[in-house]
Amino acid sequence: MAVDRNRDIDELPKNAANYEALTPLWFLERAALVHPQRLAVVHGTATYTWAETYRRCRRLASALVSRSIGPGCTVAVIAPNVPALYEAHFGVPMAGAVLNSINIRLNSQTIAFLLEHSSAKVVMADQEFFWLAKEALKILADRNEKGSFQSPILIVVGDDYCNPKSLHDALSQGAIEYEKFLESGDPEYAWKAPEDEWQSIALGYTSGTTSSPKGVVLHHRGAYLMALSGALIWGMNEGAVYLWTLPMFHCNGWCFTWSLAALCGTNICLRQVTPKAIYSAIANLGVTHLCAAPVVLNSLINAPSTEKILPLPRLVNVMTAGSAPPSSLLTALSQQGFRVTHTYGLSETYGPSTVCSWKPEWDLLPEEIRARLHARQGVRYIGLEGLDVVNQNTMTPVPADGITTGEIVMRGNLVMKGYLKNLKANQEAFAGGWYHSGDLGVKHTDGYIEVKDRLKDIIISGGENISSLEVESFLYQHPAVFEVAVVARPDGRWGESPCAFITLKDEHELKDEKALLAEIIKFCREKMPIYWVPKSVVFGPLPKTATGKIQKNVLREKAKGMGPATNSRL
Repeated sequence: MAVDRNRDIDELPKNAANYEALTPLWFLERAALVHPQRLAVVHGTATYTWAETYRRCRRLASALVSRSIGPGCTVAVIAPNVPALYEAHFGVPMAGAVLNSINIRLNSQTIAFLLEHSSAKVVMADQEFFWLAKEALKILADRNEKGSFQSPILIVVGDDYCNPKSLHDALSQGAIEYEKFLESGDPEYAWKAPEDEWQSIALGYTSGTTSSPKGVVLHHRGAYLMALSGALIWGMNEGAVYLWTLPMFHCNGWCFTWSLAALCGTNICLRQVTPKAIYSAIANLGVTHLCAAPVVLNSLINAPSTEKILPLPRLVNVMTAGSAPPSSLLTALSQQGFRVTHTYGLSETYGPSTVCSWKPEWDLLPEEIRARLHARQGVRYIGLEGLDVVNQNTMTPVPADGITTGEIVMRGNLVMKGYLKNLKANQEAFAGGWYHSGDLGVKHTDGYIEVKDRLKDIIISGGENISSLEVESFLYQHPAVFEVAVVARPDGRWGESPCAFITLKDEHELKDEKALLAEIIKFCREKMPIYWVPKSVVFGPLPKTATGKIQKNVLREKAKGMGPATNSRL
C-alpha cells in the first residue's frame, strides 16, 4: 500500500495543553479538591483530612526547598507506618528530590552503607529509631577523614505512642522536630511537577542477604502507572479504607501510598503489626483492604481466639505476595472471610507486577483444585507490557506445558530505571532486553505462570531437579507446621538432598522429637515423590532478613555444616 507522504495525523506536536509528564503527585492535589474533608490519614487519635494532608505535604516540600534540597538530592526516612512517612511520599518528590524509605529493622552498619551510597542530604527518623540514624551517621563520620564528612539535615518525628524521653534525647542531639520543620514551610507552596516523567521519584534497597544491598531507582512514570494498576487489578473502589500492615518502606508500600490518594481513600496507619491490632482495626475502623506477606497472614489464621474478632463485619480484601502462600493458607483465609488476591513481583518492578487473576468458572471447581490454581503467580499487571518464562541460554519462551522450567522475565514501564552506581548489575539484569528476575517458573496452558524456585534454591538430587518451594507447600499442609524452609544438604549418594527447617505452631510443643519426625516423614511419603522427601529435618526458629524474608543462604550454610547425609532415600 502506498504511503501518503502528506499525512499530518502523526505530526501534531505536543504542547502545554495536551501533554503532561505522568506523576502520582497530581493524585494528592485532586483528592484535596474533591474530598477536602474526608479523612486521609488516621493514626490512633491523630487524624488528617485530604485538605490538611495536601497542606502538610506542601509545607514539607517548601521546607526542603528552602534548605536547597531539590533535584538530585536524596531524602532518607527511617520510620514505621506513621503519617510523616506517608507525607514524605508526596512532599519529598514535590521538592524534586528522591525519597529513600529505609527498613527500620536494619542495623546501623547497613543503614550507614545506604546513607553513604545514596548521598543522603536529609535523614528523617522516627523518635523510636532515632538512635539508629545517629549511630549510622557516627559510623560514617568515623570512617571518613576528619572534616570531610558533611552530616545531613537531621529531623526527628515525634509520636505520642512512644516514650517522650526518646524525643527529648533526639532534640538534645540537635535534631529538628518534624512538626517544627513543617512550620518553616509554606502550606500554599506552588510545587512543580517534573518536566520529565523519567525523573527519579524513589530509591529502595534490596535486602542484601548475600551481598551489599543494591539501590533500586524508580521513576515518576512507573509510580503513576503502578498506583493505578494495583488499584484496578484489586478492584479497589473510590473511598477504600486501607490498613497499613505492609510497611511503607517496602517498595513504597507497593505504590499503594499513591493509590490511596488517587482513590481519595483513607489510610489507617498501624505502628505495630499484630493479629490483635489487625482484627481490631477491621472491626472498628471500617477497613476494606490490606496487604501482607504470607507470614503475617499465617499469624492471623493461627492467632489465639482471644485476639480474633469474628465473624468479620464485612468482606476484607487481602493482597499477598512474597513467597508462594501454601494452598492450605489460602483456603483458611477464604473460610474466615478474607478475599485473597495473590500477586508476585520484586523491588525492581515497583512491587507486585503479576496477579493470579480469578476466573468465575473456578468457583465451580473442588476446593483443593481452586486453592492450587490460586497459589500460582498468574498473569502480568495492566501496566506491565511484557512477562514470560524463557530458556536461560537461548532466551526463547518455554512451552506452555506447566512442566518446562525457565527464568521469569519482565519488560515495560513497571521495571526500574536500574541499580544506583552499579553498571555491572544493570548489564546482567537487563541482558537480552528483559529484566531477569532470577526466579525459575513454568508457564501453564492457560498462560498463567507459576514460580518454582529461586535459581539458587533448586535442589539437584541424583540429577533430578527438586523445587524447594513445592516441598515446602506440602509440608505446610501438616497441622504442626507454622513455618518451613527447605534447602539443599550435601548427600553422600545423591549429591544433594532436601533438608527441612521447621518452626512448629505454638500448640504443638516439641515433646517427642523422634515421634514427630517420624510422623512428618510419613506424611511426606504419602504426599510427594520419594526423592522429594526430606532426609533431614531440623526444628526451631528460622533466621530472617530485616524485611522478614527467610534467610535460605544461612540455612544452606547450616545444612552444609551438618555434613553429607548418608542414609538411603528409600
